[in-house]
Amino acid sequence: MESPFADGKRPATTESLAEEEGNRMRRRSFGIAAGACAVLAACSYPFLPLATATKEPVVIGTANSLTHLDPAGGYDAGSWALYSNIYQSLLTFDPGASVPRPDAAESCGFTGSLTTYRCRVRADLTFSNGHPVTATAVKHSFDRILSVRDPLGPSPLFANLRSVEASGPFVTFHLAAADATWPFKIATPAGSIVDPAEFPRDRLRTQRTFSGSGPYVLSSYEEGIRIGLTPNPSYRGAVSKKGKPVEIRYYKTAQEVEKAWNAQELDVAHAGLTSATLASLENGKDPDARLSIGESTVGRYLVLNTRPPHRPLGNLAAREAVAALVDRGRLAETVFKDTVSPLYSLVPRGVTGHSTDFYDVYPEADPRWAARRLRDAGVSTPVRITLGHQVGSAAAEARALKGQLEKGGLFRVELVEESDWVRYQQRQKSGEFDAYVLQWSPDFPDPDTFVQPLVGSGNSLHNGYTSAEIDRSIKTTQGFTDRAKSVARFQAIQRLVAKEVPLVPLWQKKSYVVTRPTISGSQYLVADNSGIWRLWELGRQPSVK
Repeated sequence: MESPFADGKRPATTESLAEEEGNRMRRRSFGIAAGACAVLAACSYPFLPLATATKEPVVIGTANSLTHLDPAGGYDAGSWALYSNIYQSLLTFDPGASVPRPDAAESCGFTGSLTTYRCRVRADLTFSNGHPVTATAVKHSFDRILSVRDPLGPSPLFANLRSVEASGPFVTFHLAAADATWPFKIATPAGSIVDPAEFPRDRLRTQRTFSGSGPYVLSSYEEGIRIGLTPNPSYRGAVSKKGKPVEIRYYKTAQEVEKAWNAQELDVAHAGLTSATLASLENGKDPDARLSIGESTVGRYLVLNTRPPHRPLGNLAAREAVAALVDRGRLAETVFKDTVSPLYSLVPRGVTGHSTDFYDVYPEADPRWAARRLRDAGVSTPVRITLGHQVGSAAAEARALKGQLEKGGLFRVELVEESDWVRYQQRQKSGEFDAYVLQWSPDFPDPDTFVQPLVGSGNSLHNGYTSAEIDRSIKTTQGFTDRAKSVARFQAIQRLVAKEVPLVPLWQKKSYVVTRPTISGSQYLVADNSGIWRLWELGRQPSVK
């Protein structure tokens, strides 16, 4: 996808031109009526007596960690992958779709303005414990996300939600300001519907039994090790296909996933093999592995702590120097074996509104430019910073970044490694690091998913960055039902992000899923802009003797 840059210079590629996205955006309609079944839903999570699986489960290995089984406590790719299989939302996305369709809802739509959104809940839904899924349960599910407001939870996604009303089969969302993207947001796992009898309104659920209403139920759970899922016989919703039993095994690093794969312990490796192995598989060097590849819009960013005066990167000139020292091509080539490509904007390629402002504003790997900027601003060097990172390939990436930032003696970087995913998130949000590495997966297919949660007020980065100008622009973009009209505003936001540098885009990844030849349906696990993990599509074919 990207070319290697052995000379350390930035490439002369199509990245140098902002994409003309507006002309190819189609108008989106947000009145949604139920139709033929689609491919999604959510799921249940109880340890209740259910139909016993008679077939061997499909075993998946992943390095994507699970933060919490309660959807009010997780806002990360690993958690949402599970939520999209054990809980159900009002709406959902078909593979590759740009607008959502009903799942737990019978119908949804705005009522007169973009500040009121109403859904009629299906009458035939039950949680796996037998309790009915009602409009009251939907209201409870949204109310508690804002009430719990867990620092690792998805409350930033619902910053515009003023109140929720339940009346009979109808649930009505009252928004503080117009938001044409509201249907997208409630279609995410943040909109997972939970049973009020099991999930407290003001705190996370701590018990190890959960009930949901989607295509899977939880059959076994070893925290941080494995989760067993079996099809939910009571499921009703958008997914028409009955899935097979699945076991998900969690590993701390891609190296551990690869070890389990090589030991024949896994049927599927998802977000888990090393870059070198993926590059080898992409060249067709292993006939016993089937590789599915997708052009994902998952972005990787170096988040900078902007809080003055205690943080060295509270100084704009220091952040600009960081942006000018990063060598994305070298990272892509040496650390990730060209399984990723350089990213020069907040919004990745393939998402409407993508631009290339960091390419246009800053040189690539230029210590002289960075030194001049620091000198003109009166910043003493070396600037001493801490860089938080995880283990495995993330540690190799952090070492490479350290080497790039320390060129010319401009920075001294102390690497701070954290192997525990939950603890890593907590340390980010406490402001402990001067900089840290973040991978962001889209919540839904719209540029808003990269803007509001990352640079809007109350954002998920907790790096002290706010911008009244960006907040005004976000509010403006959310008022366009014709999303093509929002492109200019999103590009203006990205120009301001490049100017103020609360983060530095690093790279954009491909999506890889590796399976044994007997496993079918792996293409549905390749990431799309909805971030949904469609486990029900997996199947096992008879072995060929």
